[in-house]
Amino acid sequence: MTRRTLATRDAGWAKSLARGLGRAGVRPNSVSAAGVVFAVAACVFFYATPRVPSGSRALTLLVAAVAIQLRLLCNLIDGMLAVEEGFSTKTGDIYNDLPDRISDVLILVGAGYAARDLGYASTLGWLAAVLAVLTAYVRLLGGSLGVTQHFIGPMAKQHRMFALTIATILSAVDAMLGMPPRALLVGLGIIAAGSIVTAFRRTARIISEVNAR
Repeated sequence: MTRRTLATRDAGWAKSLARGLGRAGVRPNSVSAAGVVFAVAACVFFYATPRVPSGSRALTLLVAAVAIQLRLLCNLIDGMLAVEEGFSTKTGDIYNDLPDRISDVLILVGAGYAARDLGYASTLGWLAAVLAVLTAYVRLLGGSLGVTQHFIGPMAKQHRMFALTIATILSAVDAMLGMPPRALLVGLGIIAAGSIVTAFRRTARIISEVNAR
């Protein structure tokens, strides 16, 4: 299994959580599937934001932000259960990667619809989702060619979700002030632009490694 480098794996709380879940009988594929459930929750709360009373919009956005972070927690723990705790399976790579693509699309598209009253925000959400999948495709393409799977950014998965979480929290502040969620629009624009740069950087490294063989 090819893995991105995460300093969080060395955190004591993460090790304790993975160990405790493993002892309780939780397995990595189940945690990967739970990540999609949290992504669905984020998407639902994002989509509902413009429809709820103005006084509740900050709350729905904050719940969406929490769901994004819980999705990332699942992404962390499933790998730790598989590798550090020794519960890897033959289908582990499938469960490790495919749910991430589904989650990216759900969350980014949902974020676009949360700001749909601003006009082209929903289109920007779809664009960010497509570009997120493209960056993952380029990474996996490198692996299929027998070279390194590059997890470099500036908009790798953890970077995308960090940027979107910050934008969501700022949009919750906007909602408290009675303003539209412009921070989400800006955040999605940054994610889309950064994803284009990421795809080009990863492609350039793959080409360089293939030519060097």
